[in-house]
Amino acid sequence: MKTEHAKTRRLVEVALFSAIVVVLATVPFLGYIPLGFINATTIHIPVILASVLLGPKEGAMVGGVFGLTSLVKNTVQPNLTSFVFTPFYAVGDVSGNFWSLVICLAPRILVGVVPYFVYRLVKKVAGRSEALPLAAAGISGALTNTLLVMNLIYLFFAEPYGAANAGKIAELGSGVYGFILATIVTSGIPEALAAAVLVAALGKVLLAVRRRMQ
Repeated sequence: MKTEHAKTRRLVEVALFSAIVVVLATVPFLGYIPLGFINATTIHIPVILASVLLGPKEGAMVGGVFGLTSLVKNTVQPNLTSFVFTPFYAVGDVSGNFWSLVICLAPRILVGVVPYFVYRLVKKVAGRSEALPLAAAGISGALTNTLLVMNLIYLFFAEPYGAANAGKIAELGSGVYGFILATIVTSGIPEALAAAVLVAALGKVLLAVRRRMQ
């Protein structure tokens, strides 16, 4: 009976985190922040928290919801480079394909897995401190998303992605990968720092509440 209750509660918690992801994805300029050439995101925050609080399996499920919201958004509200995230969108002669699904889903699922292990590892060193392990989990989750997405874009869509951003690349005076590195620095690093602060602050409260409930 107790095991069934725990399973039910776990499913409810996964559903709650997933609902938060959907809300963030739905509200304009809250979950996905358009930068013109790509969307910056804050949706990884509940995914990271689900990973730390619920575990990697449940975190992966919430991360999968994150990936699906990206797929839907890039399909119904596309920007110039949405073909890298959805096989159902084309611009000119370039269209998305199977690898678009990989880019859209795989990094987001891993956002729900990696922070759990980073949190556990840092927790062993930090002892009773929660802030440092949570901040490390936040950084790892955000960087997992940014680094995997941007490098997979370069691996599978370097030429069309470069063509879609030709003007910005010319202004930067770099090749396609230089532009990707610039995106990682200007978007990925701020996202990681914000994740460190938010996950540490929210995670401490949620962990305390969760421990009182157990």
